[in-house]
Amino acid sequence: MAEAASIILLLSVLAFAVVKPKGLPEVVAAAPAAVLVVVTGLVSPEVAGAEVLRLLPVVGFLAAVLALAHLCDREGLFEAAGALMARGPGGLLIRVFAVASVVTAVLSLDATVVLLTPVVLVTTSRLRVRPAPHLYACTHLANTASLLLPVSNLTNLLAFTASGLSFTRFAALMALPWLAAIAVEYAVFRRFFAAELRPAEPRAPEPEPAPGKPGVPVFAIITVALTLAGFVVASAVGVNPAWAALGGVLVLAVRALAQGRVTARAVLRSADFPFCGFVLALGIVVRAVVDGGLGRAVRPLVPEGSSLLGLLAIAAIAAVLANLFNNLPAVLVLLPIAAASGPGPVLATLIGVNVGPNLTYVGSLATLLWRRVLHAHDHEPDLGRFLRLGLLTVPPALAVAVAGLWAGLRVIGP
Repeated sequence: MAEAASIILLLSVLAFAVVKPKGLPEVVAAAPAAVLVVVTGLVSPEVAGAEVLRLLPVVGFLAAVLALAHLCDREGLFEAAGALMARGPGGLLIRVFAVASVVTAVLSLDATVVLLTPVVLVTTSRLRVRPAPHLYACTHLANTASLLLPVSNLTNLLAFTASGLSFTRFAALMALPWLAAIAVEYAVFRRFFAAELRPAEPRAPEPEPAPGKPGVPVFAIITVALTLAGFVVASAVGVNPAWAALGGVLVLAVRALAQGRVTARAVLRSADFPFCGFVLALGIVVRAVVDGGLGRAVRPLVPEGSSLLGLLAIAAIAAVLANLFNNLPAVLVLLPIAAASGPGPVLATLIGVNVGPNLTYVGSLATLLWRRVLHAHDHEPDLGRFLRLGLLTVPPALAVAVAGLWAGLRVIGP
């Protein structure tokens, strides 16, 4: 009964997050559910408090990265990205892949979904090319290209904490999986959308920078580069990298406030504290599900060690759970089990919960948000096409990414 009740609560919270009635934030459902699991004894107050304390550094990091992405947008970074995609070398699809992969890795998948997707839509309209391949690339790369850095995805932050790795070692081990998975995505996209990519893509004149804005947002680029360096240094000396992210936010915020381009209220709102509250509340609900029996049911399925077949199995289990329950609950369920066998299984879990969600709409919150962004711009994705594309990309991308991780563990070591 306890397991059934906790799973029903979790599914109810996720259903609310999918539908988002009247635009209400996800925490509106998650917070009462978290209170309910504590009041009913599914989770003790002590365990709930410990779960919140465990997640607080991760959530603080998330808030800072979201604010950093917003301030980069105000600096014109995404406008510059649109100009680069419109006039860079090669076809538009490969330029979208390159820009989306970098934006996802450095500024998180939310930046790609919320800020870059509308820019891609405007770019395809200006160049008079069919938008579907490039829009679908945004959501796929928001998930797949988030493998590289601990800051690329909330799931990465959780895995980074559980793995015990330094920032640089995490990035080194995930570099080959990141490149391999993106290469598979691109190859499948070229074939899947061949009919829409076949006509030569017309070239638009070089767009002029907007009045009063530099063509290249040098200040924002330097600040982001220094913030990334700060992540590395902070990790090396045992300091929470959230402080480096906060430093980048403060630098950009002071400049933007002084120039009157943002308000303090807008900066605080960009940190999306309601979503951060949702993550904390969801963590308590997921803990009830794990303690209610799901953890015991999953544990025997997760192999020990870092053999290639074992890592593939872990990634596959993570992908299945992500598409059943969403990737955030899936990673919260699996990380404590995977961490007992070392960093390799933790990173294989991450591959499963990051690449796997490209199979269904409900696999990740980023995909759900991408759908809302397209709906707001009068573009509805086709469910059948999304599923077919996912079936073609997810299995091979999972396989090559795990193979890359296995090779990295052999060469670099855990």
